[in-house]
Amino acid sequence: MSRLLDRLQELGIEVDAQLFELSFTHRSYAYEHPGLASNERLEFLGDAVLEIVVTEHIFRTYPELPEGHLAKLRASVVSSVALAEVARSLDLGGHILLGKGEIATHGDTKTSILADTMEAVIGAIHISAGSAAASRFIHATFDDLIAASEAAGDYADYKTVLQEMCAARGWDLPRYDVVGEGPDHERTFTAVVVVDAREMGTGTAGSKKRAEQIAARIAVKDLGVA
Repeated sequence: MSRLLDRLQELGIEVDAQLFELSFTHRSYAYEHPGLASNERLEFLGDAVLEIVVTEHIFRTYPELPEGHLAKLRASVVSSVALAEVARSLDLGGHILLGKGEIATHGDTKTSILADTMEAVIGAIHISAGSAAASRFIHATFDDLIAASEAAGDYADYKTVLQEMCAARGWDLPRYDVVGEGPDHERTFTAVVVVDAREMGTGTAGSKKRAEQIAARIAVKDLGVA
């Protein structure tokens, strides 16, 4: 919790105390305490707020990516797995109010519960401090994750994107020149992609396929802003 509070303080964001507590109230706890609300409504709101902020950010930041790959990049960041990792990084788990059953099954470590709580916290920030504050929090918390996901390129098939770009320009298909080196257990591959008789990108990775994807990503970015 201290990490979350530190983040909010750094950003100058104040959250209503009751809403803040509500954002950590899981439905299992509310069920055992009649009359107490759960964080599900805040979760619903936070999910929508997170999606629009992330969507606008990747739309503006990666103009070369087609719609399908923007959707995949967004999904990689707002997935339950990604949200749970962010929740863990902010120490949310130990402060979630859980029912006895969830406590017994270590609900504070469950991906779904952590992800839902993260969304509820965003919802509480939005209601308490407004959309601008929620946006600041999301950018401070998720922008590095977005950049890392985009840089890894695992969410997108850049080779296919590059092939389509070449076809649209009437060029031959891209050619990949790949060289492997090192012992079998530590082998690395370097791929150079040649587009329209020009070397457009170089990628190095532990597999041929990954090296080619990195090279293709570099070429797509170059061609996308040309």
